[in-house]
Amino acid sequence: MDGISKAQIEKFIDEALHEDVRDGDHTSLACIPADGRSKARLLVKDPGVIAGVEMAEMIFKKVDPTATIDVRIKDGSDVFYGDEAFYVECGSQALLKAERLVLNTMQRMSGIATMSSRFAVEVDGLDVKILDTRKTTPLLRFLEKWAVRIGGGTNYRDGLYDWIMIKDNHVDACGSITKAVQQVHEYFKVTGKELGITVEVRNLVELYEVLEVGGVTRIMLDNFEIPILREAVAIIDSRFEAEASGGITLNTVRKIAETGVNFISVGALTHSAGQLDLSLKVMKD
Repeated sequence: MDGISKAQIEKFIDEALHEDVRDGDHTSLACIPADGRSKARLLVKDPGVIAGVEMAEMIFKKVDPTATIDVRIKDGSDVFYGDEAFYVECGSQALLKAERLVLNTMQRMSGIATMSSRFAVEVDGLDVKILDTRKTTPLLRFLEKWAVRIGGGTNYRDGLYDWIMIKDNHVDACGSITKAVQQVHEYFKVTGKELGITVEVRNLVELYEVLEVGGVTRIMLDNFEIPILREAVAIIDSRFEAEASGGITLNTVRKIAETGVNFISVGALTHSAGQLDLSLKVMKD
């Protein structure tokens, strides 16, 4: 949960419960005794990497401070069909109120953690980091980036506010890569900001322009074919960090990593991750 404040999580839980419950879970209020207590298990129905167990515990504690959670499988663990991630015991009405929020959150986070883990496994043994992107669900970025970390990936920037990334649209709107980089440094002088700087390049001509102007942290080599990518890494020659991006898949990521890039950014970690099938089943006496 590093990097995420308790207040941020509590705000998310409050708003998510409000979206679903409003003035009450009338089905449960109508047919479940107010003093009833139930025990349930979180059942895994897909192979993958589990994520969101810690979040689920916070949700249950929110709806019922007396809830007890018996965690059997921790976040980041490989899971298989039939595994039981945890048992929860709490008020029956609270359990049913929290059920869908727990499942929706865990299924999404587990899908992302699974995707992140698959990419990390593909580059095992190579000195490269798999990065996520800003291609996340609005207002759920903190959860999705948390899931990336659980799966073994690395977070890039959290947003537009914590890293400079000069991409093609910035270059085209500004006039040139050189002018864009220079303008960033002028902006730093005025604002006192100190941020990392990535510049996206689309070909070797643009790469040489970045090398000439300098003053950056990382060069993003966008949609380079493998032979050109390898050549570009050699040209950079460790003067700046090298990042590969653009259409990276599980089938291509290792070959890309073998070119010697330091980072590979993969939008698919979040925008193309599916969901792990999970269910919460009340256990009868």
